[in-house]
Amino acid sequence: MIDRQNRPAIAPRSGPPELLVERRRGSREETPCQILGINFFTGTAQQAVDKMHSGGLLVVPAAPALIAIGSNAAYREALLSADLVIPDSAYMVMIWNRIGKPPIHRLSGLEYLRVLLMQSDARAYGNTFWIMAGEHSAEVNLKWLREQGIKVRRESVYNAPMYPKGPLEDLELLALIERQRPQHIVVTIGGGNQERIGLYLRRTLSYKPAIHCIGAAIAFLSGDQVHVPRWADKFALGWLLRVVSHPRRYAPRYWHARKLFGILLRYRSELPPYTGK
Repeated sequence: MIDRQNRPAIAPRSGPPELLVERRRGSREETPCQILGINFFTGTAQQAVDKMHSGGLLVVPAAPALIAIGSNAAYREALLSADLVIPDSAYMVMIWNRIGKPPIHRLSGLEYLRVLLMQSDARAYGNTFWIMAGEHSAEVNLKWLREQGIKVRRESVYNAPMYPKGPLEDLELLALIERQRPQHIVVTIGGGNQERIGLYLRRTLSYKPAIHCIGAAIAFLSGDQVHVPRWADKFALGWLLRVVSHPRRYAPRYWHARKLFGILLRYRSELPPYTGK
């Protein structure tokens, strides 16, 4: 059971400075836009967060991972089975808005996370479970969360192992979540694996939490990876900051993502065939 006795007072709606988001008037049309066979959400970050309050799986595919939709069966299945897919990839959005209709707005995983962490239920003590990339990442991210007024129980943090290819099963993780039954589960590991974990949990858990696969978004805020300020995220320059900070690690990854152009040009709204290669 979740310990609700020791929860700190919920921060006011204005929130800590790091999490302040720009107030936008009105809302956007939420009609999904099908790209490569995937129904991408077209609303705002707040609309996406509101939708996830009823539970389900949210994924944020980046261009380097998205090119594997025709060859990675588990990743493909997770994207097609997700309840909400947000268009985080500026590269994909740029190409689509030149070759397809209707045009869409980019919604970054970083913006989504900022809005999510302003919600009282996501901030509540014991109500969010965090799946981290490792011990060091967990330390840095938890320190940043505390600075934002968000206290996380130790038992609500799980350092994910290196999962092998093939069917995914993690009984230890499953038991931890079933015992605590949090409303929110935030997955912060790399693209390709986090979607597999998210789908595994959605299908296996005995209840329906909101599972947010937001990847490195929290690392851009906490300093676990290069800091991505709001202006850089607005102009979709996060990838460039990553490349500058660690060129050997990220330059090949983003160079490989150029293949997405040919895939989009060929298949547009249709799902590419599975090749298994």
